[in-house]
Amino acid sequence: MPVIAVVNPKGGVGKTTLATNIAGYYAAGRIPVMLGDTDRQASSRAWLDLRPEAAAPIRTWDVRGTLARPPQGVTHVVLDTPAQIDEKKLADVVRIADKVVVPLQPSMFDILATREFLVDLKRDLGSKRFADKVAVVGMRLDPRTHAAQELGRFVTELGVPVAGYVRDTQNYVQLAAHGLSLFDVPEQRMAADRATWASLVGWLNTH
Repeated sequence: MPVIAVVNPKGGVGKTTLATNIAGYYAAGRIPVMLGDTDRQASSRAWLDLRPEAAAPIRTWDVRGTLARPPQGVTHVVLDTPAQIDEKKLADVVRIADKVVVPLQPSMFDILATREFLVDLKRDLGSKRFADKVAVVGMRLDPRTHAAQELGRFVTELGVPVAGYVRDTQNYVQLAAHGLSLFDVPEQRMAADRATWASLVGWLNTH
């Protein structure tokens, strides 16, 4: 059962946007998926509460206390995590996760704030597990820009790949207001946004 954790102790980087759309991708493919919310703000849970009955189903998982393996009955789990996650909860999340996705915006402040987290994570996991398990996703970013190049240079120095990019568009905000993801609407309406997900989806589906 693949478990995908969306993690970055820095706030405001787009963790919930990424987590809900990853869950939406699996649901649209008729994959039994569960979205777990370890954040006290419960943003992902609020998104699920808005989700219309006609949309592809995504089960919820109320995560309290120490994390265990997810409940039976699903094949994929996506975990949304809070800013300033404590070390014990972070260790629990990383322990059960098959993939750790780190959303990162291309500002120098966000990059510097995330650097220590990635360095510590690499130390704790070891270089090989880190390389197999962890990737960055550039948020609110055009991959053709200088900012994307700078982000790529930074993460390359740390030995972590950029799995993909999420465009800076209001589509995510508008869809989230209705409990929807990019993958819940006709593909032609979101063609440009869906195109940026191809490499991320490819990385998520590697073993």
